Amino acid sequence: MLSVAAVARMTTTALIVVDVQNDFCPGGALAVPEGDEIVPIVNRYVRWFAERRWPVFASRDWHPARTRHFRDFGGPWPIHCVQGTTGAAFHPRLELSSGAVIVSKGGDPDSDAYSAFQATTSEGIGLAAALEARGVDRVYVGGLATDYCVKATVLDACRLGLQPSFLVDASRGVNVRPHDSERAIEEMLRAGAAVETIERLAL
Repeated sequence: MLSVAAVARMTTTALIVVDVQNDFCPGGALAVPEGDEIVPIVNRYVRWFAERRWPVFASRDWHPARTRHFRDFGGPWPIHCVQGTTGAAFHPRLELSSGAVIVSKGGDPDSDAYSAFQATTSEGIGLAAALEARGVDRVYVGGLATDYCVKATVLDACRLGLQPSFLVDASRGVNVRPHDSERAIEEMLRAGAAVETIERLAL
């Protein structure tokens, strides 16, 4: 039986790091409990992918100061990850590889954007197109938060036929309602995603 790593080598594989930003970590405007604890694990994934010269993408919430996404303007969330602010910066201990591609989402003040597939590169290229250009047909997805942006990214990857694996050890949920994260994981699995950890992947 082939190992996870052997299967991955048979495909073109990418890592998607979702929204590991200051505002989603303890002390931030929309903190995910223990969100900062995933950073060392995410870094291990980044190094593992970089060693194999596989693509690494990092999404970020990148909101304007006024958007319907925010509670102050009719949305569900407190103000967070405003473009150019410290809260919108990646966590200071996040170690992205030199070739990592940053994609930004949430810039349209009239729409919500949870999935990294709603993000674009600095050249305006959507994530799906950027993955296609690199021949990617399998993605590993982790970050913040399990029950919102990570889930939305994984479900979009399923719809696009990208064979997603949810990185359970490199994700945390905000759990606005109790057990939201557990329900999110169940939904991802029903949609066809796999669950992965760095310990299994590195075998």
